[in-house]
Amino acid sequence: MVPTATRTWVGLYARQHSLSRLLATVMVGVLGGVQTSECRAETTAFIGAKIIDGTGKAPIERGIMIVRDGRISAVGAVGDLAAPAGVKRVDVSDKIIIPGLINGHGHIGGTVGLQGGQYSRENVLRDLQLNARYGVTTVVSLGGDQAASVAVRDAENTPSLDRARLRVAGPVVVGKDPEEAMIRVDSSVQLGADFIKIKVDGAAGSRQRMSKEVFKAVIGYANARGVPVAAHLYYLDDARELVAAGVDYIAHSIRDRVVDDAFIAQARKAGVYYCPTLMRDVSTYIYESEPDFFADPLFLAEMGPGILDELRDPDRQSRIRTNLQAQENKDALRVALINLKKLADAGVPIVMGTDGGPPGRFQGYFEHLEMEMMVERAGLSPMQVIVAATGGAASSLKLTEVGTLESGKWADFLVLAKDPLADIAYTRSFESVWIAGNEVPRN
Repeated sequence: MVPTATRTWVGLYARQHSLSRLLATVMVGVLGGVQTSECRAETTAFIGAKIIDGTGKAPIERGIMIVRDGRISAVGAVGDLAAPAGVKRVDVSDKIIIPGLINGHGHIGGTVGLQGGQYSRENVLRDLQLNARYGVTTVVSLGGDQAASVAVRDAENTPSLDRARLRVAGPVVVGKDPEEAMIRVDSSVQLGADFIKIKVDGAAGSRQRMSKEVFKAVIGYANARGVPVAAHLYYLDDARELVAAGVDYIAHSIRDRVVDDAFIAQARKAGVYYCPTLMRDVSTYIYESEPDFFADPLFLAEMGPGILDELRDPDRQSRIRTNLQAQENKDALRVALINLKKLADAGVPIVMGTDGGPPGRFQGYFEHLEMEMMVERAGLSPMQVIVAATGGAASSLKLTEVGTLESGKWADFLVLAKDPLADIAYTRSFESVWIAGNEVPRN
């Protein structure tokens, strides 16, 4: 029998969502996939930390954040705000609190070790728990998502949550003509997709190249249905055409040449947001030798057996060193770094993302490396990057209940030992991760 709390939740859900999504959620609930809890009405005050709230405003140097039933009820400076009597108090003096990180471009549930094609509900949950342990508290999965991901997403609106939140795009939309592509958009919308994902790159006639006629039809049709469109791309000319057609989200760097003033103005006017995925390109060539991060205890803490041995294999490394595309990506990355700086300086909204999840793109950990590259190699400030990974990402992606440490938002945050405004690498100094006010269990 389905518990009373689950029946109540399903009833509320039914009034807001389509029947197909309801049935998917009920099935997961029957199988034990829906987690429910009575309202705990528990209040905790985190007292004494420097609070960087994700909005870009100056930090509160000695702050207090009050969390009630999974949400932030108040944030302020010690002395201006007092903890209510009788609440649980957590002393975070000399620590730094930042919002939970948002990966604006990932892929969830499809990889085990270095093997792709492993999608399952179990792997979706495993990946979300892994991300949470690294401080990534929300993942936007842009492609490869199935009904299990939708059901997991639809079960996250609870104060008992202690794994990363999820948004999904469903399968990547393809089509040889507008009619076929729009049928696939309908299928993704019926699945419950938060985004539509298209691929527009490669040479003419290649598998990944969607024609202008088709992508214009997809973008117009999806936007009319209220679903934003994210585009996988490479070339500046394609970016111009996609923005002109109304695309919402440029989900990779432009890498063939440096953006010009005309495109910058076009992107700003259109309100498009831009996700550089620098680590995606790094991942194509970094294993030609042994990366420095193989010695990082934070990375090693989550490595499964045999993965490093496979990546260290001399024959594998040699194949990467002689792979033309991998080597060309080094030059492409240099262009990507220049373009990120130019677009960010011009005020185009930047969303931190890694394209993590496929084999060799280590989700959770790569987000920290991505932020370091955005500062150390592209030249953004630490505050710019923190905003791109928190409040700025949430605003761009229309994630209204996360991203900033403000009253009413879910209490998703990291407690750091060191200040990332001094060195962005200090995002790796997290001592605890909290989702909905719950401390994320460690391995």
